[in-house]
Amino acid sequence: MDDELLELQRQFEFAQQAKSSIRLSERNVVELVQKLHDLRIIDFELLHTVSGKEYITPEQLRHEIAGVVKTLGRVSLIDLADTTGVDLYHVEKQAQHVVSEDPRLMLIQGEIISQSYWDSVAEEINERLQECSQIALAELAAQLHVGSELVASVLEPRLGTIVKGRLEGGQLYTPAYVARVSAMVRGASRGITVPTNLSVLWSTLQQLLQEIEGATGVAVEGSFFQSLFNRLVREGEVLGTFRAGVHWTPTVFAIAQKECVDSFFSQNSLIGYDAMQKLGISQPIQFLQSRYPEGIPLVTAFVHPSMIEMLDAAIEDAIERGSWLDSLSVLPTSFGAQDASKILSLCPSVQSALKANKALIMGDSYLFSSSFVKDVYDRVEKEMETFSHSGSSTIMLSDDSHLVKEAKAGQELSKSSERFETGSESGNSKRGTEKGPKKKKGKSSGTKTVSAEGDSENEDYIPTKAKKNQKKGKDTSSSQVADSRKGAKKDSIKTQEEIVPSEEWLMQKLEILVPDYEEQGVNDPQTILRHLADYLRPMLINCWKERRKALFTENVEKMKRLLDNLQRKLDESFLNMQLYEKALDLFEDDQSTSVTLHRHLLRTVATSIADILLHNLDIHNKLKNGAQVEDSQNSESISLSPGERTAIAKSFPGSHSKRALALVEALEGKRVETFMTALRDLAEESGLLLKKLDKKLERTLLHSYRKDLTSQVSAETDPVSLLPKVVSLLYIQVHSRALQAPGRAISVAVTRLKDKLDDSAYKILTDFQTATVMLLALMSAATGDEQDCSSDRILSKKELLESQMPALKALVLGSSQA
Repeated sequence: MDDELLELQRQFEFAQQAKSSIRLSERNVVELVQKLHDLRIIDFELLHTVSGKEYITPEQLRHEIAGVVKTLGRVSLIDLADTTGVDLYHVEKQAQHVVSEDPRLMLIQGEIISQSYWDSVAEEINERLQECSQIALAELAAQLHVGSELVASVLEPRLGTIVKGRLEGGQLYTPAYVARVSAMVRGASRGITVPTNLSVLWSTLQQLLQEIEGATGVAVEGSFFQSLFNRLVREGEVLGTFRAGVHWTPTVFAIAQKECVDSFFSQNSLIGYDAMQKLGISQPIQFLQSRYPEGIPLVTAFVHPSMIEMLDAAIEDAIERGSWLDSLSVLPTSFGAQDASKILSLCPSVQSALKANKALIMGDSYLFSSSFVKDVYDRVEKEMETFSHSGSSTIMLSDDSHLVKEAKAGQELSKSSERFETGSESGNSKRGTEKGPKKKKGKSSGTKTVSAEGDSENEDYIPTKAKKNQKKGKDTSSSQVADSRKGAKKDSIKTQEEIVPSEEWLMQKLEILVPDYEEQGVNDPQTILRHLADYLRPMLINCWKERRKALFTENVEKMKRLLDNLQRKLDESFLNMQLYEKALDLFEDDQSTSVTLHRHLLRTVATSIADILLHNLDIHNKLKNGAQVEDSQNSESISLSPGERTAIAKSFPGSHSKRALALVEALEGKRVETFMTALRDLAEESGLLLKKLDKKLERTLLHSYRKDLTSQVSAETDPVSLLPKVVSLLYIQVHSRALQAPGRAISVAVTRLKDKLDDSAYKILTDFQTATVMLLALMSAATGDEQDCSSDRILSKKELLESQMPALKALVLGSSQA
């Protein structure tokens, strides 16, 4: 055998040393191999090396790769390309083929790693783990230049075999370390007696471990503690319940919690949700309903059905007695208004009473029987009726205080005005204008004005200076005044709707009508009074408005009649006043006599006109404000004192009051023109028309006045009263003026007739005037004593005057009529 081997070696050496007779270049060899490949003599794949001088088959390349991996255990594809001298593309392709055929190999991140390599790595890791008790996967991945996930996937199947440890939260722990930490978790968990957030507990344990292990120790993740804790709970070593994964409630706390709730609820038949929150029960309603299905959840407490039975008995008694009940006085003090409202709605007696309209719930806790509320309403309505008839303003709103004061002042003045007698000179004024309005009526024309107050009642027609307006009769003016007051009526309705019973007045009445607060245990009566007032006030307001509406409807007709009558009176009186005013021009040259005549006209005719106007406007104002005003028995002649005129003027609203006060002040003046201006302003503000005296109407009035005076002179038997009438008649005949002169101005008036009468007539007039003055002087000087002779002288003087009366009458009537 050895001889044969030696022979073969010698032959091989000879063959190597022999020189060939034909030499081929590298190019010829390449072309030859290519030709053989094209002729399919070489029918397998050949791979070029990087140098291009060698060929290698894929099978050989795979064999070489497998050999390198088996030797090294972990090799990079780049290193394989350098070792085999083949392009990286072919190395990667064949490496994938090698890995797919051998399950013990893996291709990760350009490297081929065998399981034997991982076994050796695991052995190294185990040795290190036993030395330091714990190792972080991140640290191992950094050392091995692979990902942590790969390290974890490789170590997991080797735990307990090659690697003696436990993998938790990216950390490797030895069994001894795990047992030690498990003991810490068990002890800490069993020491908890109240609901605790486990994350806080894990933080405490982490700090404790860091203090034990020092700076070299690896931080333990909370998930490691949590996994250990979950295992302890599954094994029953720690008792309790989880909530939201991190909130732990020990069983000992839950038992104590339930015992506390059971004890309190059994003793009090209720428990508040705030108390449940203090016990650590975050959802008290669900907790209580699960333990006490028969219980009733309220807003702030949970009650036993016996609480409803107790309240139901008290409510049933209150309804039977026709009284009221504050449920909070029956329920425990811890109950709130919302709890009382809900428990009231659950009482059977309340439900049946509400359906039968036998009870009412006001506010949250007050229950009133319907009979009680009806009785209170009837009594308050009677109080309102009393105030309505008396015109009291205490039930008005505070915003209407000015209307209240006007109403009060108007009532006092209207009562006082009835005690005065009528004026003395209205008869002549009335008779003097009977024929005036019967003249031909003209078309109306006027301007519409609105006062600064903005009230619709001031939108009236004011007569212009056109002659057509001056010829209108009484009927036309009355209809215009009625039309002009429509806006005022609408505004008056609106004003009445605002005058309603105030809440303060109603609460005062209820405090008197519902006195049993202390018996019900109500500390603050204003609370229940406000609820009762809020319920009753709308009904009382509707009743009040209906009553006021009915009263106003009645007052509308009265207001219309009042304005018509006032317009008629003003038509007569104002025309007479203008007629008398023209006579004053005859005495403007005599200042003393002129002042006397002006004052006499202001105190007689002007005062009568002002009294009638103010009185009627005062009644109209009261009717507009919804007050009840009795019809005046003697409205033709009204006499007011200066104080009453001022009070009435001040009771008018806004600009009416200013113009009425100007009229009252004009009566105390010395000029009739001032009064006439103030009268026109007030009439214009009130929507009344004042006719202007024209020539035609003046002749008619003078004729009527002359005829009336003639009949009076003809029938007069008193010599003292005869003289002023004769003088007035003479002025009509001579000057066509209607003179109204007082007694002390008669002498001046007679003197002014000297140039207008013949001597005999003037002598008769002066003699009669002188005798009249002497008679009046004797009558004023008489003492009434029987021994006094003045009575004889008076009698003789009267006989003298009576004897001269026919001659005096003849001056104005003629001899046949005298």
